[in-house]
Amino acid sequence: MKAISKGSLVHRPALHYGIIVLALIVLSVFSSLGLARFGYTSILPQMQDSLRLTNTRTGTLQALNLLGYLLTVMGAGMLAARFGPRIVVSTSLLIVSFSMLLTGLVPSFSAACIARFLAGASGAGGNIPAMGLVSAWFGKRRRGIASGIGVTGSSIGLMVTGLLVPAIMTTYGPDGWRVCWYVLAGIGFAVFVLCALFLRNSPHEKGLQPIGQTAPETDENNDKQECSPFHWRSVYASRIVWQLAFLYCAFGFSYIIYATFFVRHLVKEARFSLSDAGALWMSIGFVSLSSGFIWGSLSDRFSRQVALLCVFTLQGISFVILGLSQTTTAVYVSSGLFALTAWSIPALMAALAGDIVGPRLAPAALGLMTIVFGIGQALGPYFAGVIADATQSFSPAFVIAGAVALLCGAGGSLLLREKRLPHNSMSGTP
Repeated sequence: MKAISKGSLVHRPALHYGIIVLALIVLSVFSSLGLARFGYTSILPQMQDSLRLTNTRTGTLQALNLLGYLLTVMGAGMLAARFGPRIVVSTSLLIVSFSMLLTGLVPSFSAACIARFLAGASGAGGNIPAMGLVSAWFGKRRRGIASGIGVTGSSIGLMVTGLLVPAIMTTYGPDGWRVCWYVLAGIGFAVFVLCALFLRNSPHEKGLQPIGQTAPETDENNDKQECSPFHWRSVYASRIVWQLAFLYCAFGFSYIIYATFFVRHLVKEARFSLSDAGALWMSIGFVSLSSGFIWGSLSDRFSRQVALLCVFTLQGISFVILGLSQTTTAVYVSSGLFALTAWSIPALMAALAGDIVGPRLAPAALGLMTIVFGIGQALGPYFAGVIADATQSFSPAFVIAGAVALLCGAGGSLLLREKRLPHNSMSGTP
């Protein structure tokens, strides 16, 4: 027995390669979303003044970014399922870095539209297949936690942009917003290099089993049957996938209004300085590092449904508070609630995708859910910009975002069938 134990220890790697893959997933999300999408939030006030953009146009730019994401998210998931995530993620990250560089070079609103659309289109390929890798590298009992860690890339993006953007703008003056995009592009290129070199599609490429898999799981066997010859219909016909897609749409519409115009609202309406607003945005990023981990872990321990209900309720309250009051106390309470829940919904959806259809088809299921999410996400900023121009304030838009989170998100979570959301995983067939 002792010899066997020693032999097993000899062949056990000091660090499971899945940890490296998870770190690369975090970096991929960091570049695709944290920099390319949420970097716009911190840069927006000076960019708006420099290009003389109305609120509607600032909303349109973010809407085009999200429209690009929407139009390519399904294809990104399908390509990753067929050819493997590594090549899709790496190629997309290269384009993401180029699009940020292009955004810094734009001379006008029209050119900015093209750059923001490209950033969104490539961001889908860097985010969806990367998050889909969680199902391949982690067993069911670790999937929620791993997904929660993966989405912290967005939090890191908030921290980096909240720290860098005010400093760069102070140093470079009116053109500081352009320098910001150049710096973010350079960081994004470094992430591309790392993923191209070290990302792997599955544990089998390294002769390993998924982390947390103590015995052969049904996922692996089901995948062999489902993936030949890629039964897309089993994904698209799943009732639970469509129910979750609706909830994801409500999240997309509501959170993006808050995340896009938070800094702008503080600077233009709540009388915060750009440095103070940036510092608070960075603090949100720091606190939100734990959001996906906390709620993913709770969903593993209890149920995905309970986690969804709690998150939507807290986010709805956060958005309504910011819309109803501009006092310092209200701003900090709102930002705290958002930070604690910020990226938990994407983490839960990534975990659920693997639970429903298995690791191999998880990118396709997540792609379908995300395309519906993308519709709400693309409509949110444009809608908020129009409302802001009509009322001269983003406050009404924040209140509406909160109502959507509470009524559609939390309310829709209550309507999910409990028997289809058992503890730890979903056992219903698609």
